Amino acid sequence: MSRLTPLLTVMVEAAQKAGRALRRDFGEVEQLQVSRKGPADFVTKADTKAESILVTALQKARPAYGFLNEEGGEIEGSDISNRWIIDPLDGTTNFLHGIPHFAVSVALERDRRIEAGVVYNPITDDLYYAERGKGAFLRDSRLRVSGRQHINESLFATGIPFLGRPDHDVFIKELEAVMAGSVGIRRFGSAALDLAFVAAGRYDGYWERNLQSWDMAAGILLVREAGGIVTDINGKDKMLENGSIIASNGDLDRDFMKLLKTARKGV
Repeated sequence: MSRLTPLLTVMVEAAQKAGRALRRDFGEVEQLQVSRKGPADFVTKADTKAESILVTALQKARPAYGFLNEEGGEIEGSDISNRWIIDPLDGTTNFLHGIPHFAVSVALERDRRIEAGVVYNPITDDLYYAERGKGAFLRDSRLRVSGRQHINESLFATGIPFLGRPDHDVFIKELEAVMAGSVGIRRFGSAALDLAFVAAGRYDGYWERNLQSWDMAAGILLVREAGGIVTDINGKDKMLENGSIIASNGDLDRDFMKLLKTARKGV
């Protein structure tokens, strides 16, 4: 991977190291599916171990940088301009149930702007990475969003709210609208990989609410560097603040936004 800068090299090596641990543990999880206790406790330990590997590797390379992550919350570094936004296991429910679709997500935020991002699927060994202004890549191949220009020829992804999550009624209206107008909708259970798939042109658009910063920070940069558009549900650049996101190939942005907005009216 000759295109990797020193910054991306640090991020990729950390993500792959955490991913190797998850891959080993995933084999054990598959065996635990049939046990009476189930794999939940084991998965919690696997998540924690992957996070420890990730944090240790990043701290060693950039000891002054802070962190924002699920387990540790926000940890301010001595360099207040830079912080890592990390998710060692995006797609925990998939991992828990033995479904091989999850990722390690690592982003660097510099002065409140995403500077670099890595999304790594340890099962497929797919490595997505981007640095601001330098493009997005899958392994050594340059990524470009799809060229579809009409909703009725497009494939979308989303996340479905579940027990304990709000906005079920709003989502149902949006889902009905996108179902009626598109060729299909997918729900794969990893926001980081959903965004990576938009960047790769596999999906034409993606939307979701009630996400955390670590779910989407790296993926946002992937889509933008691949030529796509990413905003929050209101068309603003406040995804990390309010947890909502709409990503598209750019050509669909206006129509996709309008479709979702119209669906929400009256809810």
